Formats: sequence, structure tokens, C-alpha cells
Amino acid sequence: MPSAFLKPSLEKIKPEDFKNKMVFSAIKGIIPDDLLIVGDFLHQQYQIPIENIGVITGPCHAEEVAMERLSYLTIASQNTSNAQKLASLLTCRYIKTTVSDDIYGTEYSAVLKNVIAIASGICHGVGYGDNFQAVLISNAIQEIKRFVDTVHPVSRDINGSAYLGDLLVTAYSSFSRNRMFGTMIGKGYSVKFAQLEMNMIAEGYYATRCIYEINKKYNVHMPIMSAVYHVLYEKISPRIEMKLLSDQLS
Repeated sequence: MPSAFLKPSLEKIKPEDFKNKMVFSAIKGIIPDDLLIVGDFLHQQYQIPIENIGVITGPCHAEEVAMERLSYLTIASQNTSNAQKLASLLTCRYIKTTVSDDIYGTEYSAVLKNVIAIASGICHGVGYGDNFQAVLISNAIQEIKRFVDTVHPVSRDINGSAYLGDLLVTAYSSFSRNRMFGTMIGKGYSVKFAQLEMNMIAEGYYATRCIYEINKKYNVHMPIMSAVYHVLYEKISPRIEMKLLSDQLS
């Protein structure tokens, strides 16, 4: 379920319905009204203890799972014992699993990689090639690191598959809805027309505004996220904005 629709969909659910339950979310987005990642929203809205909340992240596209191509999942929770139980249940011939205790870092990274994938698509749409894409993504993982290290400063290897790997598959894959959405924007589609044409939800669209608002508190240097926000929400020309962005990257 896309994050933008989670809150109304759970209106009939009461906190006691979650009592003594372990809840894992595979949603890669932020609750727009509350500006909360799903784990924090469940914790605050339904009083679920943080140790009973988990996150399922990639790098993994559902399309390849359906085709039984070898895929990797990261199961994150502060309760690594419960995370390991779910990991064991999900492991099969074509799915390998890794367990992490970095619930905040993996969830925020999963949100941010969708925003970066839109940037990747926009660049592709306006005509930038693989050389620039390499610079974009190498800068993007540094941007993600700056943000997650500020929001939740713990020891983590940002080059791990749950962070860099998930970013790479979302930014480059032909299955990526966010990259597809960005490509359409780069080619001149309006946001509304691109959404209608895709007939799918690009989580990065909602996440861009949410991260932009959240970052007003932290003031992390995030030129790629800001560029996507300017294009999607301030209607700045994709070509002009990507040129301005290219002058900031190295």
C-alpha cells in the first residue's frame, strides 16, 4: 500500500488490535500529513513498541521476485531475533535475506532512493547519459548518508546492499516506477499526466515533499532532493534545474 493512503486505510484499526503483535512494513514512503516514516507512525498512532516494528527493504523489485530471479531482502528491526524469524520464513531458492538492527537508516534510505530515482529519470528524460548518471548516483549515496546520519546517528555501512544496493536498483532498473515517472517529467509531461499515464504510484513524488519539509528541521545539504522538489512542486523547468544541479555535483 502506498504511504499516502495508509492512514485512512487504518482508520478502523485500534491500538489494541496490534497488542502483542510484531508488525513489519514493506512501504517505502512517508505519511504525508504527519511527516513520519511508517515505523514512527505505527509507534505514535498505535502505541506499538519500537522493538515490535520491523522494515522489509531491498534491493529487490517485485517483478523479479515474481519471475523467481535471485533477489535479496533486508529485514530490519531493533529486535533482531524477530527479524531473523521473518527472514527465515521469507528465505527460499530465489530469495536471500539479511538481518539489520538499523530500522531508521534502512527505512529512510528506502524513502530517499525513490526521490533519487526520480532525479535519475529526469536526467535521462532531458538527455543526460550514463556518465552523468554515475556522478549523480555517487553523489546521491553521500546525500543519503548525510541525512540518515543526522536523523539517526548510529554506526552503519552506507555501502551495504540495504542502502547503496537499493539505491542502485531503483535508480537504474527498467522496473523502477520512480525512474519511469522521472523520465516522463524530464520529457515534458506534467506531474498529473505522468501519474495518469503510469497508472501506478511513484512513492518518490510524495516522499520528495515530505523529505523537503522534514529537512527544514535538520538543514542537511541535499541538492539532489531539492532539485527534484523544485521540478515537481515549484514547476521549475527540468532542463534548467538539472543544469543547475550538474554545476553542484563533482
